[in-house]
Amino acid sequence: MISDRPQDLRTDYDVTVVGGGPAGMAAALGARAAGAERVLLLDRDQEAGGILNQCIHAGFGLHWFGEELTGPEYAQRFFENVLEEDLDVLLGAYVLDAAAGDGVRVASPTVGLATVPSRAIVLAMGARERTRAAVRIPGSRPEGVMTAGFAQKLVNQEGYLPGRRVAILGSGDIGLIMARRLKLEGVDVTGVYELQPHANGSNRNIVQCLDDFDVPLHLATTIAEIRGRDRVEGIRVAPVGEDGRVDVAAGDDVACDTVLTSIGLIPENELSRTLRLRMDPATGGPVVGSAMETSRDGVFACGNVVHVHDLVDHVSQEADLAGRSAGAYATGSLLPEDNVRLVPGANVRACVPHTISTDRTHVVHLRVARAMEACTLRLGDVHERPLRYAVPGEMTTVKVRPRALEGFAGGTLRVDVVPREEGVKA
Repeated sequence: MISDRPQDLRTDYDVTVVGGGPAGMAAALGARAAGAERVLLLDRDQEAGGILNQCIHAGFGLHWFGEELTGPEYAQRFFENVLEEDLDVLLGAYVLDAAAGDGVRVASPTVGLATVPSRAIVLAMGARERTRAAVRIPGSRPEGVMTAGFAQKLVNQEGYLPGRRVAILGSGDIGLIMARRLKLEGVDVTGVYELQPHANGSNRNIVQCLDDFDVPLHLATTIAEIRGRDRVEGIRVAPVGEDGRVDVAAGDDVACDTVLTSIGLIPENELSRTLRLRMDPATGGPVVGSAMETSRDGVFACGNVVHVHDLVDHVSQEADLAGRSAGAYATGSLLPEDNVRLVPGANVRACVPHTISTDRTHVVHLRVARAMEACTLRLGDVHERPLRYAVPGEMTTVKVRPRALEGFAGGTLRVDVVPREEGVKA
């Protein structure tokens, strides 16, 4: 049921999901599969789907559906399932506050200000893009500077071109995809300029979006200045040394009328902070256990609000787990207890979940700090697994089975990714 009237909302919900993107829809379906009878899906946009609605390129669904889909097709498949399950959906709704057991305060032009009681809550608000202000690019403040995601929305949904000669700062996946999209529309893309000595996007997108379309990738290079008064007229790009210093004198001037920034995503966690959840500074999201429950009972989180993912299929898998856990909690089932705490170690920036158990199988996601080939993943001194490679731009995902922790009674395990020669034979 898609509701636009106060009387359509129930007086009591088992699970309320905040966010109607891929994570939110998968979590709502997971909650219903776990036995939750009354499930409410909230989203502040006028249609569900989140970022998928503007991702018209293919590459989604290979893991979840077993076939390649575009972003809108992937979102449509899930939303049709939501409607088939007769879940309650309230669009154009902004969540002001939430507390499991007390309810969710919602502001909406159709239902006004309302409090919706709910036994469990799933946070699935996604992430937002970093802007120019986050990296403090010197120069003037003309028109023509925008995030790659906003440019994607302009081109794919509104039918506008952001400019005719575009430079892209940062090698995040959205920036790489927009380089290809703009080339297909006849736009001249001067290049992708990445501050780090390695790309932050996936290898697949580097090949398919840059190499295949002759878009140059400049590593260890950044935009040192943006020039222009009313509109961007050009930029100065300069090399970045190993010490992080920008050598402006050794830079070059590049003419362009538009600058897109693709410098990373920030988990959308204003509501999480309002709930005073325990946060992980490495991921920017809440600390979660193996059931995706946060530090507050009855509050679960999943998707990019916990940590930024590479594939929407992984988002759906994680959200399904969070939704099933929330459904079990709301219907009175006991959630499994964790007895192992995972701590990032050598060459590991962050890992999720933050706690696991020795008696169940878990999927652990981690990000490395630097690229490494022929390496070994270590869990303390109890288990290790060989990896062909690990790069910062791609999430490393490993399945940890009970036999891997056999004999370990519980406690803290340090997670390291080290060169293969440093590890013993697995």
